[in-house]
Amino acid sequence: MQQRNFHFSEKKRVVVKIGSSSLNYEKTGRLNLTKLEHLVRELCNIRNRGMDVCLVSSGAIAAGRQSLGLAERPKDISTKQACAAVGQAGLMMVYQKLFAEYNQVAGQVLMTKNTMVNPVSRENARNTFEELFRLGVIPIVNENDTVSTYEMQFGDNDTLSAIVASLTGADLLILLSDIDGLFTDDPHKNPDARLIEVVERMDSAVYGMAKGSTGSDLGTGGMTTKLTAAKIATLSGADMIIANGKDVCILHHIFDDSFTGTIFKADKKDSFRIADFILETIG
Repeated sequence: MQQRNFHFSEKKRVVVKIGSSSLNYEKTGRLNLTKLEHLVRELCNIRNRGMDVCLVSSGAIAAGRQSLGLAERPKDISTKQACAAVGQAGLMMVYQKLFAEYNQVAGQVLMTKNTMVNPVSRENARNTFEELFRLGVIPIVNENDTVSTYEMQFGDNDTLSAIVASLTGADLLILLSDIDGLFTDDPHKNPDARLIEVVERMDSAVYGMAKGSTGSDLGTGGMTTKLTAAKIATLSGADMIIANGKDVCILHHIFDDSFTGTIFKADKKDSFRIADFILETIG
């Protein structure tokens, strides 16, 4: 199956995830405000197309780390939580300002593992998302690192974004990463590695291509977490794309069916339960 056969412009609800390494300057770790502005414009334009859109944004810990003057990414949980407390507020302030310039309202949603495994909390979260979409709001989702340590196992929000896609019934998940997609081998080490444009089924051969490393000290997600996200998204009925977030303008190229990346085709299974998956994989 070829990429041009997917017709992403016909999607109804889209979740976009962007990682820390795509939001910050590599040398300084500070926010790339130009890229953030371009991202917000792209998201508003998706909304203008008539689609519901949700952003899952990393970057709180990295932003807090800079505000607190920490040279390196913290390793202990308490310092990470402190960085998240400072950074999340600053990050949302920037997002709110940028979205307002395009007359778009954004809302913050912070999630924990218990949000998903507790049936009442999960239903409340689903209802909140539905009301935000009904009101035309763009939800901005992050892990609630300040009160929970479970979320630091999600892996740079890759898994969290798939959980959000599953919870909200999205039909497309886009992971903006620092790599063009899924390759037959690590392209940083093997120049002969080939980009896989379409994955029709998640099987052992696909999982065998995962690499657990990440190219930046800003984020924590490698290809392994992206394939976990692909499993959640596709089994929940959403197509998923891995694309390079170096230029966020790739978003409108996706909806014009002309882009470089890997598409994971939806393979909905009615037996798949996201809460059970979380309990079995995160514990």
